[in-house]
Amino acid sequence: MRNLDLPITKLAGVGKVKAAAFEKLSIRTVGDLLFHFPSRYENRGLITPLAEGSPALVQSYVLTVSSLPKTARIGGRMTITKFRAFDDSGSIEIAYFNTPYIADKFHVGETFRFYGKLAEKGGRYSMSSPTAERFDPAKPLPALYAVYPLAAGLNANTLRACVRQALELAHGEIADYLPGEIRAAYGLPTLAYAIENIHVPLDADALGRAARRLAFDEMLESALAARLMKAAQTKITAERMEDIDLAPLYAALPFALTGAQRRTVDEIVADLHKGVGRDAPRMGRIIIGDVGSGKTACALAAIYLALKNHCQAVLMAPTEILASQHYADLAPMLEGFGFRVEKLTGSTTAAEKRRIKAAIASGECNLVIGTHALIEDDVCFARAGLVVCDEQHRFGIAQRAKLLAACPRAHMLVMSATPIPRTLSLVLCGDLEVSRLDEMPPGRQNVDTFFVDGGYRARLNAFIEKQVSAGGQVYVVCPAIEPDIGDGADDAVTVSAFDVPTEEQPPLRSAVELSETLSARFPQFSVACVHGKLRPAEKNDIMTRFAAGEIQILVATTVIEVGINVPNASLMIVENAERFGLSQLHQLRGRVGRGARKSYCVLVSDSKGERAVQRLRLMCRTNDGFIIADEDLKMRGPGDFLGTEGARQSGEGRYFRMAALCNDPGLFEDASHAAEQLLAADPSLSSDALAPLRARLDAVLKSGGETMN
Repeated sequence: MRNLDLPITKLAGVGKVKAAAFEKLSIRTVGDLLFHFPSRYENRGLITPLAEGSPALVQSYVLTVSSLPKTARIGGRMTITKFRAFDDSGSIEIAYFNTPYIADKFHVGETFRFYGKLAEKGGRYSMSSPTAERFDPAKPLPALYAVYPLAAGLNANTLRACVRQALELAHGEIADYLPGEIRAAYGLPTLAYAIENIHVPLDADALGRAARRLAFDEMLESALAARLMKAAQTKITAERMEDIDLAPLYAALPFALTGAQRRTVDEIVADLHKGVGRDAPRMGRIIIGDVGSGKTACALAAIYLALKNHCQAVLMAPTEILASQHYADLAPMLEGFGFRVEKLTGSTTAAEKRRIKAAIASGECNLVIGTHALIEDDVCFARAGLVVCDEQHRFGIAQRAKLLAACPRAHMLVMSATPIPRTLSLVLCGDLEVSRLDEMPPGRQNVDTFFVDGGYRARLNAFIEKQVSAGGQVYVVCPAIEPDIGDGADDAVTVSAFDVPTEEQPPLRSAVELSETLSARFPQFSVACVHGKLRPAEKNDIMTRFAAGEIQILVATTVIEVGINVPNASLMIVENAERFGLSQLHQLRGRVGRGARKSYCVLVSDSKGERAVQRLRLMCRTNDGFIIADEDLKMRGPGDFLGTEGARQSGEGRYFRMAALCNDPGLFEDASHAAEQLLAADPSLSSDALAPLRARLDAVLKSGGETMN
């Protein structure tokens, strides 16, 4: 067995308990650990004179020990070891608790780099338990220290120590699967260099080179996998659809389609009409459209066409609430044309499930709308001709593939309400033809957007009261469910792998706390809180009551980003708006302005960071999701588009780790061009020279690289 394949328990200090903690991060082997990349880096090389130190920040100080350490017992069993140290600008007392042996480390006249936070009391400064490294100007210490996503049972020091062991074990084993000519063409280092320097960078330049290589690999693999899947799809035949007159459907709609919608429907019809006889190349198309641009109407036209061709259709949504909304919108209209529509979700009763599944298997059910319940093994389709996935970024490719496996003669249509920048779509959507809804329906109102700080709290509360008193409803979105415990580095001076400084973050406002505050502030209104830790039935109940107007103020996390249509909601407030990507903020803003009421979005942030302020002001200037998506990619990187912002903490969606942090759109273009270059020379990547790369792709697909779209 290679050392990279060794179980994580082979590392010193990792027993069953710590192995279980690593499991939460999907780390099972030494190789898994090496591909668990840092999220940022402490800049311990930035030395601060004592006189300029800030009690609010964790900083580095080069200090000389000026007194012998002395240990005393306090509170019975606790010990404290204290000594003094100084630099040219001042002196402080340094204390360590319950580590009496540490006194042997410090001697008068020796110099150390201390990394910690100053504390002030009565005009005197001290430091408690700082990290200390012996300082020798002739032997510079590392400047950058990795900060990793953690799980309960692991701390930063444990993870760093394990990574160092893993690097030693892996020395000489990290083979490069990227061809040398590609590395040379795009100025990329070897994989071994990248892995070592992403964890223990020699300097900022080495870190940047490492991050660029690893991000490039993720983008290239995604682009290659997408193109290979597209090539495979062209060999699969699906049901060929006869061209059907859509005029009766259009006449039944309460609105006229926009030019962009008609163009998209024409593209779908052309795909479904290709081929001869009963066979057509399987369609793989994505509709990318802004919030409210009318994607569902285009999907309805495709469904109507399939049903008129005596095929079944399937619509899969990521949440029960959204599936129920689709059912409420589509079933009455399609049933008016004589088609039978059913809804199948996790909360459907056992008896109902048996009835619906029997109707699907017999072909009596023409359209089934549901959630992941649709991909249960006992769901069998009589003649499925079309599969539609809504909010496609919420589904992994493995889930879509499983649904298609149950519908082997079906075409695939996916929808995304997140406008994807063209640069990024080269990597993400290479397996799909793209239809863009770049025109909004007439009468769709813009939502007035404002950026305020916490000083506007009283006026904001008055605005909430005014909106609800006038009959409207209010969303209040927070970035956290409960007060944040973080990874212990929020107050440190940190940088990202792509040399983007981390701006100081204001304290988090949590949904649970804010819900309690607003309930006390507005006893005359109904206030509720919804978040991801609630059981699905609880979430559905709260969202349903909000849609029915029984709840006036809904405090939530981003679980409402993909939610039901509430035309009466007229105010969206986003707390700690600096914590969200622009595209995510735009999605949230799209929850209001869906009815006749004039609607507003208020972005609340106390951030003083230049980049954060710039991003939030852009939100106030435009409602165009495509402009926002392009700017979001430039300013913040593609994390929101890759669906990994929350996943980095949970160990899920681990495929895009470095690419999600990259803020260089040019690297996406490079990766796409490299994919085209490789496939032009070897369409199946079957040559001996490309065998390692092909094996890497196969491993990624097999192990759950389900975020590759």
